[in-house]
Amino acid sequence: MVCVAVALITLITTLAFRFISQRNINEHRTLVFISHAVETLDKTLLPLQASRERLLPLVGRPCLSTHLPLRRQAAMLQTVRSLGLIKDGILYCSSIFGNRDIPIRELQPALPSPDPLLVLSTDRSLLKGSPVLIQWYPLPGSSEDGVMQVVNIDLIARMILEPQKPFISDVSLSVGNKHLRYGMGVTDTLIFPENEVVYRQGSDKFPFTITVSGPGPTGLALKNLPTQLPLALLLSLLLGYIAWLATANRMSFTWEINLGLAAHEFELFCQPLVNARNQQCVGVEILLRWNNPRQGWISPDVFIPLAEEHNLIVPLTRYVIDETVQQLSLFPAEAGFHIGLNVAASHFRQGALLRDLNNSWFHAQPVQQLVIELTERDALRDVDYRIVRELHRKGLKLAIDDFGTGNSSLSWLEKLRPDVLKIDKSFTTAIGTDAVNSTVTDIIIALGQRLNIELVAEGVETAAQARYLRRHGVHILQGYLYARPMPLRDFPKWLAESSSPPAPHNGHIMPVMPLR
Repeated sequence: MVCVAVALITLITTLAFRFISQRNINEHRTLVFISHAVETLDKTLLPLQASRERLLPLVGRPCLSTHLPLRRQAAMLQTVRSLGLIKDGILYCSSIFGNRDIPIRELQPALPSPDPLLVLSTDRSLLKGSPVLIQWYPLPGSSEDGVMQVVNIDLIARMILEPQKPFISDVSLSVGNKHLRYGMGVTDTLIFPENEVVYRQGSDKFPFTITVSGPGPTGLALKNLPTQLPLALLLSLLLGYIAWLATANRMSFTWEINLGLAAHEFELFCQPLVNARNQQCVGVEILLRWNNPRQGWISPDVFIPLAEEHNLIVPLTRYVIDETVQQLSLFPAEAGFHIGLNVAASHFRQGALLRDLNNSWFHAQPVQQLVIELTERDALRDVDYRIVRELHRKGLKLAIDDFGTGNSSLSWLEKLRPDVLKIDKSFTTAIGTDAVNSTVTDIIIALGQRLNIELVAEGVETAAQARYLRRHGVHILQGYLYARPMPLRDFPKWLAESSSPPAPHNGHIMPVMPLR
């Protein structure tokens, strides 16, 4: 889950970064384009503005004397189509045609004007119908006299108004209420598709505006986002794999156990304890099994040590206590019936075990006898002896499980004062076969009897082992000779059918799952 989360976050972050980056690039390109168009047209009109000082003094002089200067000036201003001198509203001299006698209003209704004027219109004299940009400069104090500069805007438009697809689909030049769109003529209206984004920028030197439209930086970035998917997937897989290397061994099993607890994947099993004298069941040891739906049955030999390593043994034990209390009705309601729970020494720290028992076991006030089984292989030094005394005071029994297999000294028996010693199955199996272990078994039995501690033998698999233990004073037996570990729900049926022990088995019965 951690690795998947890292991969997804990387994928989303990479796509988001690429989206924002591409959107900013698209917007920057659009703004650069429109700024360049405005700047280019400004540079085209500025020389015309500077030349008016040389042209205005020619107004009123005869065309014969001014025609040559007009032609020279037009040649210097390379973007100018023609220059015209107007006197009393009459175009009387042109740089192209020479002498003329045409009212200027017949050619351009907006002229003449008392103020400088920039007009976007169509040519009605030379290249009729073609777009032209006219710069009008009047003589100071006169509205009928002035200079008309006709710019070949059609050529300029092809250079500065060509859309740069895909981020710009249409460009137009607006002067007053007239608009020149790329590839189209001069129109009175300017309408763009509703799904396109429009940018406008006006000149701060001349009265014109450049307008561009397109899918918009966001829409274009979204459209191009699938092209970024391969890179994003590669990065997400790489970081997900790195996260797997960094966390798999440390976190995956911890997560699995927590998930198993939350989903109640752990199931309680039990193995009966039988009185060797009358063959009656006198108790059970509660065992934990894990049927992981993702990996199948997981052996306790695997998940118990790992749970201890990752500090999850206490939550597991708490789960066992709670589940046992909820299923107490499956056991005989007798004070002499023992229910054994395996508890790690770490659970005794800071009174955690006592709090859990108070919240669950003692709160339910069960009739059965609870036996806390503490394995000798645990760190017994971690046991708080005050908690042990309090548990004894509340009527619980303490058992040392797997006795004889650890490294503890006999002083622990004095400090813990256990009520039960459970002889490890390795010593039970050695009865009649291994002289050394068989001798150790006899010593443990003698020690328990001398200290008046109840003895329970684990791993009894043959009738011969049962007879030997019974003759030597061990009367509580546990093993496959009597029953395999079974789900708690099957225990009442087994109890009803086990009035007598099964026939003796030759050899050992191999367990389906480990006892722990």
